Amino acid sequence: MEVKQWSYEEFPEFNEPLEGVEVIETTGDEQAVHYMHDVEYGKPGGVPLHLQILIPATRNKPFAPFWAGAQDQPFRLPCFVFVQGSGWFPQYVYGNVAQLARLAARGYVCAIVEYRHSGIASFPAQARDARNAVRFLRANAAKFGVDPARVILAGDSSGGHTAMWGGLLQDDDTSENLFPGVSAEVAGIVNYYGSTSVMAPDSNPQTVNHCLPDSPEGRVMGGQNLLEHPELARALSVECNIDEGTPLPPVLMFHGTKDRVVNCAGSAVLYKRLKETGHPVTFYLVRGADHGGAEFWTEKMLDIVDGFCKKCFEK
Repeated sequence: MEVKQWSYEEFPEFNEPLEGVEVIETTGDEQAVHYMHDVEYGKPGGVPLHLQILIPATRNKPFAPFWAGAQDQPFRLPCFVFVQGSGWFPQYVYGNVAQLARLAARGYVCAIVEYRHSGIASFPAQARDARNAVRFLRANAAKFGVDPARVILAGDSSGGHTAMWGGLLQDDDTSENLFPGVSAEVAGIVNYYGSTSVMAPDSNPQTVNHCLPDSPEGRVMGGQNLLEHPELARALSVECNIDEGTPLPPVLMFHGTKDRVVNCAGSAVLYKRLKETGHPVTFYLVRGADHGGAEFWTEKMLDIVDGFCKKCFEK
């Protein structure tokens, strides 16, 4: 065989029969997932923020490596932007890489968002960062293989709160927009056991300093005592900021019935508010689940998320 730069189509296939060797058939559409770590998407206030990006590819539509000089991917796939929960403290953004890789293997570019934590910036900086992450991915759609018309914003715990506010904020024309002219709107929101409300005394059953200045919710509101400033508690709580005319894409919610960190009752309040204001919402209670865990990443759960996203993209 001649030694040269062969194209895939030209290269002769090995077809020598070998006794006892099984040939496994392939189609070329089998998915692999490529991990791009710590991709900087913005530097608001001088703070560098990063994305963990998972890009699926196949033999028929291969991944084009940036480090080899490639500019664009040969595909455009839906994008699932996930905000990692952390109580609004610094995030361990690698915690769900393996779980989201399973969704990526279904044909989604998945990106995990790092936002400015409560020790650096007060609410709604976190939601603005998530929106800028969406804008970055849309502005660089060709590089990462993203279809800019098919973007979902998701998150868990405080990341679920951030995802909801990422859909609620309308800040495209403000100085907080790092990518002027690029939309941050998304086709849908997936809220995993989000810490969306602080209105009830047991909103966070294990937070004994609930709404005090040193609580997670107090810190993210600038170190304020939310008990003395109920208007700040309302400003932070998602359900208090939704009415019939509030622009919001369809919402999918999950919450464990034994969540000891974020009370499931808070998601029930948000669900009822979305329903009564006419916003499309689907809510799944996960029997016996605590605050996160394997129950939220089963094949059934991935089927639900996948189906929800596809339905959002039909609009």
